[in-house]
Amino acid sequence: MSGHSKWATIKRKKGKADAERGKIFTRHIKEITIAAREGGGDPDGNPRLRTAIAAAKASNMPADNIKRAIMKGTGELPGVTYESVVYEGYGPGGVALYMEVMTDNKNRTVSEIRHYLSKYGGNLGANGCVAWMFHKKGIITVELDAADEDTLLEIAMENGAEDMTSDSGSYEIITPPEEIDNVRQALEAKGIPMVSAEVTMQPENLVKLTKENEISSMLKLYELLEEHDDIQKVYTNFDIDQEMLEKLA
Repeated sequence: MSGHSKWATIKRKKGKADAERGKIFTRHIKEITIAAREGGGDPDGNPRLRTAIAAAKASNMPADNIKRAIMKGTGELPGVTYESVVYEGYGPGGVALYMEVMTDNKNRTVSEIRHYLSKYGGNLGANGCVAWMFHKKGIITVELDAADEDTLLEIAMENGAEDMTSDSGSYEIITPPEEIDNVRQALEAKGIPMVSAEVTMQPENLVKLTKENEISSMLKLYELLEEHDDIQKVYTNFDIDQEMLEKLA
């Protein structure tokens, strides 16, 4: 398991939320709005929108909020115009950072990201500088007690999954990006609840951090980037020994 995943797990165990509910809803609204604007407001013909709606529902986002976000995307309701952009760079120890952003002010956002990186020993890079270190995968998370392992594996593999792993109290079903919706729908049809279902960027190789100052800086930087209002998702390739993580958490 990569370092950032372990750090997220520790935060959950200590009762820390990834973000306040309002911030989570804002991220879902942005994604739904962009998906509807780019692919239309009908989820049946728009896989990105369908996945965004499923993620919003998994966070208990009210149906009215989802509907309004779609209507803002299609132009039926007025709203802020968001732009999708990717920023890439490096953190302490040469860790790769790939950040998916949705913003109404690119100049403000990039200035703030550059400040964070500079403060914690990183730097912003050119487009493509770290993208090659990651590959897109669909990840569906299911609690261990939500389904029998053999049954879950069978459903997943029959509907396009590549693999399934278990760790930290849950199963992770790994799919090609284009198959995540098929697997999600198959699980829903069987009444199996999911914690999350999203397309993510997985690192090809991990960079292990061993120096305490680099580890501390990386964790602070990662948390700041995760909590930034305009950053939808942060992907990194750092790895840290569990013992060291718990010591510093």
